Amino acid sequence: MRDYHPPTDPYLEIIYQDTSLLVLDKPSGLLSVPGRDPLHRDSLASRAEARFPGAMTVHRLDMDTSGLVVMARNAVAHRQLSRLFQDRKVSKVYYAKVWGELADAEGEIDLPLICDWPNRPRQKVDFEVGKPSLTRWQRVATGENCSLVKLMPVTGRSHQLRVHLQAIGHPILGDPFYAHAPALAAAPRLLLHAAALSFAHPDSGEALRFVSVADAELFALGDASSSFTFVL
Repeated sequence: MRDYHPPTDPYLEIIYQDTSLLVLDKPSGLLSVPGRDPLHRDSLASRAEARFPGAMTVHRLDMDTSGLVVMARNAVAHRQLSRLFQDRKVSKVYYAKVWGELADAEGEIDLPLICDWPNRPRQKVDFEVGKPSLTRWQRVATGENCSLVKLMPVTGRSHQLRVHLQAIGHPILGDPFYAHAPALAAAPRLLLHAAALSFAHPDSGEALRFVSVADAELFALGDASSSFTFVL
């Protein structure tokens, strides 16, 4: 892993909390869960658990990805929330700023993925043994040899959005694993943000929807900055 310098301001940004769940806004550069190395102990999960004893991880975001993460506050809620994610009953919306100008207004990327073991944690497309992986996308804006895209993953494979976009020739800007040199140099961080989550409350079944606004300065593209928060 690269040198780890997790951001500390804000230390723990809480979008929502009740007796069953937490919705947190993870900054880029912070691990979702602790790493094996003691130097990588600091994480969103460890910070949440220190404030909310018993809090449990339900799903993860890559260290470099920012945005919404759900945690459970008891075992029953953990089982129910985990099942929602497993059964694809959680609607997710991401935003990414990618290399190149997408010609089509929308589309799907249906490419099977598997871990690239000699180069893990990297993933790769593999038509023989890869797991089915599907990403739906919509172009929001283009210009300056890049595009702002809205991403709706149907499956939740590791690095799915990053590998899928690289595979169609539009790597995410600032991606240290999958971007070519010009795309890597085009941004100070991975420009991928988990912007919205919708799911049923594990206790009441109430429909919940949470939104996190990405860094407008980093993600802005032409006049897209004014409409960015309204296309979730």
